[in-house]
Amino acid sequence: MRKHILIILAIVIVAGAGALWWAFQPDPARLPIAAVQGERPKITPPRAQTIPTIAVADAVGWKNGATPVAAEGLQVAAFARGLNHPRWLYRLPNGDILVAETNSPPRATTGIADVVMGYLMTKGGAGVASPNRITLLRDANGDGVAEAHTVLIAGLNSPTGMALMGGYLYIADTDALLRVPFTVGQTKITAKPEKVIALSGGGNHWARTLLADPEGKYLYVGVGSATNIADNGIAAEKYRANILQVDPQAKTFRVYGAGLRNPQGMAFEPKSGALWVAVNERDMLGSDIVPDYITRVGIGDNFGWPWYYWGGHQDFRVQPENPALQEYSKRPDFAMGPHVAALGLAFATDAKLGAKYANGAFVGEHGSWNRVPVSGYKVAYVPFGDLGFPVKGAKPVDVLTGFLNAKGEAQGRPVGVITDATGALLVADDVGNTIWRVRAK
Repeated sequence: MRKHILIILAIVIVAGAGALWWAFQPDPARLPIAAVQGERPKITPPRAQTIPTIAVADAVGWKNGATPVAAEGLQVAAFARGLNHPRWLYRLPNGDILVAETNSPPRATTGIADVVMGYLMTKGGAGVASPNRITLLRDANGDGVAEAHTVLIAGLNSPTGMALMGGYLYIADTDALLRVPFTVGQTKITAKPEKVIALSGGGNHWARTLLADPEGKYLYVGVGSATNIADNGIAAEKYRANILQVDPQAKTFRVYGAGLRNPQGMAFEPKSGALWVAVNERDMLGSDIVPDYITRVGIGDNFGWPWYYWGGHQDFRVQPENPALQEYSKRPDFAMGPHVAALGLAFATDAKLGAKYANGAFVGEHGSWNRVPVSGYKVAYVPFGDLGFPVKGAKPVDVLTGFLNAKGEAQGRPVGVITDATGALLVADDVGNTIWRVRAK
């Protein structure tokens, strides 16, 4: 009898071990990434996961003089080194560059998911404490290297977006839109920031991006969701997964665009004047979906999160369902690929990188943590046509690669992208602690 019990116990243990082994197996991509890019990406049936695929590249930094690799006809060099987790960039009218040295605020560890998140952040180079400051970089002699690094303002709370409007520098902290009086040319701000509006903080997607409209009336703030798919209920996502339109004089706001899981880089397309945004889509549906994207956003547009993705594709994990939203869920304009972590967005309005990069959008892809093989870890370019939309049939074009070394380790990870006063492209690299400058040869 005892022998039979031991045999049954052994079978149960082996079966349990096999089930655990199976559950932790990654979900490899079954499509080439190009199939899930462009205006009409292939949206395959979901392969829902209880335990996510984990494949983030180990962050090792740049060693022995290594640099990213620029596309043919371009060259790259460091504009500024020795920064502390630089993520977002802003160019002032005099050519000075502001960089937000920032990271996630401290997170509570209340369960296994938080432990895993902390491990992944450390592995991917995001485990450092937030510097909570904005630094001013100045290239006074015009040689393409910032010789002056000055802390413009410190003591912030995980700042990201910056915008100059009406004599104020606006700063998007993780939990508030702030402003301080500012004169172009200043290298130090001593005034105490004034709160314009509160922003929903906590949870995931801490970075708040910011864009001022050309007429100087409104500010647009990108506020990402607190969870993957409203895991803590939709009430916990109030004023999140939105682009907010802020009237800074009245200190009021309204929801401009909704259903955007994590709206990050925002910019106005130069030919149409329309607002475009780079968005990170949901996780744990497999390595082939859902693609991150860039899209035009108009007042009242809803892109479906958390109930729908890529137009009317329903995410059946989200309960209760919301069938009334399906026909109103707007399909994004252009897929960058699954899990690339599209963050930075800048149009080639005043870029001088040659005819190939004269009309389109540069996108900083921070890189995947949950796809096999990994995706992103590059700066890509999307060519646009004369009507203000991507060229029909276009795919993203690599502009800056080499962030992964031959071993698949992350030497750097690109985030924010802007052009400088000379028309070169600047790229914030938060793992390499460098701002890279890409120019035409």
